[in-house]
Amino acid sequence: MQLGMQNRQLEILRAIVDEYVATEEPVGSKVIAERHGLGVSPATIRNDMAILEDAGLIKQPHTSAGRIPTNSGYRMFVDKIAEIKPLSTAERRAIENFLDGANNLDDVLGRTAKLLAQITKQVAVIQYPDEDRVVLAGTANLARSTQEMSMAIHPILEALEEQVVLLRLLSDAGSSLQVKIGDEQGERSLKTTSLVSMSYGTGSANHGALGILGPTRMDYASSMAAVNTVARYIGHFLGEKA
Repeated sequence: MQLGMQNRQLEILRAIVDEYVATEEPVGSKVIAERHGLGVSPATIRNDMAILEDAGLIKQPHTSAGRIPTNSGYRMFVDKIAEIKPLSTAERRAIENFLDGANNLDDVLGRTAKLLAQITKQVAVIQYPDEDRVVLAGTANLARSTQEMSMAIHPILEALEEQVVLLRLLSDAGSSLQVKIGDEQGERSLKTTSLVSMSYGTGSANHGALGILGPTRMDYASSMAAVNTVARYIGHFLGEKA
């Protein structure tokens, strides 16, 4: 059924993801009709939402008439719909300036992790080049990120204290962006989270990986842009220093 999704249904899925990420409130047909200019009535939108629900892409929380995305819905969004948003001028300038004055690898990676956590409002994880060591920043972002994760926060924080868990998280990172959503995460305690990761560096030297971890209700398009940009920038920087 998912393969037969019409463009309008995909646009409705995009609207539900965008609204839910922004507000953390279930999304109704009236909101989509008013805010997203699809040119169809709320009744038509409701029919399409029923199709999306049958396909397992959205679901209805018990206490609301609105819908929220499922992990499968986020997966479809990332694979088919998400357009990587360009970073703002301020974000690009911050990335260009963030290594000014950095004088050793620890400083470079520490600054990179803090910057990535700041831009994405998620947890940033960066593996040292060619080493089984990682640097972490932004764990406080988890605590205020979402109602959904409040029950799961302690196991997640415990997992993030383990270097071996962090290294496993980044072990699949490749030269193109990887997104793991919810149940796709290998670690049991991280199945309420999503990971956006990518390797940095070229050739055999200065090769590592970085990523951001946050709730499944994350702004995937912006997170993917930030990870992609920072990975390429730090790879270029370390290449110049080699």
